[in-house]
Amino acid sequence: MSDRYTVISADCHAGADLLDYRPYLDKRYHDDFDDWAATYVNPHEDLLADSADRNWNSERRLAELESDGIVAEVVFPNTIPPFFPSSSLMAPPATAEEFERRWAGLRAHNRWLADFCAAAPGRRAGVFQILLGDVDEAVREIRRAAAAGLRGGLMLPGTPPGCGLPELYSRAYDPIWAACAELGVPVNHHAGSASPPLGDEPAARAVFMVETTWFSHRALWHLVFGGAFRRHPGLRLVLTEQGSGWIPGVLDMLDYYHGRLVAAASGSGTAEARFGAGLAAGTGRPPSAVWHDHCYVGASFMRPHEVPLRDRIGVDRIMWGSDYPHDEGTYPYTREGLRYACADVPRAELTALLGGNAARVYGFDLGLLDPIAARVGPTVAEIAEPLHEPPADATSPLFARGASVRVW
Repeated sequence: MSDRYTVISADCHAGADLLDYRPYLDKRYHDDFDDWAATYVNPHEDLLADSADRNWNSERRLAELESDGIVAEVVFPNTIPPFFPSSSLMAPPATAEEFERRWAGLRAHNRWLADFCAAAPGRRAGVFQILLGDVDEAVREIRRAAAAGLRGGLMLPGTPPGCGLPELYSRAYDPIWAACAELGVPVNHHAGSASPPLGDEPAARAVFMVETTWFSHRALWHLVFGGAFRRHPGLRLVLTEQGSGWIPGVLDMLDYYHGRLVAAASGSGTAEARFGAGLAAGTGRPPSAVWHDHCYVGASFMRPHEVPLRDRIGVDRIMWGSDYPHDEGTYPYTREGLRYACADVPRAELTALLGGNAARVYGFDLGLLDPIAARVGPTVAEIAEPLHEPPADATSPLFARGASVRVW
């Protein structure tokens, strides 16, 4: 047995430099792209900084991840695909023509991502993008992306209030769930894409921080109460960069409502009966049981107070992530972050959290990755040594004392 951990980050981000998307667009969109790109103003500071090329510079990326002890990554989008006004899955299009162009932009990103993953064989699982406004086209793109080798699966957009789309519990999306279950494609729901626009008032950023993860958590109870997992037993849902400490309490809450409403619907005709009508037939088992069979958490920069909850979450459900190349990620202090949060976690459990679970969900070949980890991975002895003082210049919330108090 190696004395090093094989670390797979279940949450990293990448995308092409803006103009580099052009060759990946169908030619009929090239003139439109030139016009759009000439006036586009990037709103994201990290995509304007000198470090922006971490999103697309394959060699730099491999070198920095290896220096941080990471041998493979699940790659979520980060840069702006063609024809989008701000971020990739928000801001509803105003016209059918705009909707068509956005689809073209997402296909271009997915094609670029397939090439980016192919540049590091076996070390990247790319997460491809769709839109929910055309379910048939979404299914076609799922099949195209899976055939192109994007093993990271689907990035599920949110349905924020006011977006005009059916809620995620709707059976309108059954063809999407069916295709993902058939192809073994994980459905990933990343924080940030489900929040409604909040405007530009000074309080907006604080309110966004309070609400954004909750809006992302909604996908869990929508799919559970909507019966998606019962109708599609092969469906898997991954909730990424939403924290993990909330999961035990939410599962308790969902089980409570499930039991209460099912009992009311089969009972004496109380006023609550109508809220539970059909719930037992639609969902089957309690939500916590559904979680432990179908759901996972991409636990980005898992904090010290979350780690003791791992048994309640499910050690086989947790996949650690570094959030590279974001400022809130653990780079270049992943080893220190693991010591700070996970020093007392038994080796077998940490082996699963840091790589084994992600290998199973996303299809990474540990036979390929273990030899790389034997060269660059953090040692078991190193991570077992507690870190009491975080690095002075670390920017990850993992090290924020107010957010990382242990709860035993």
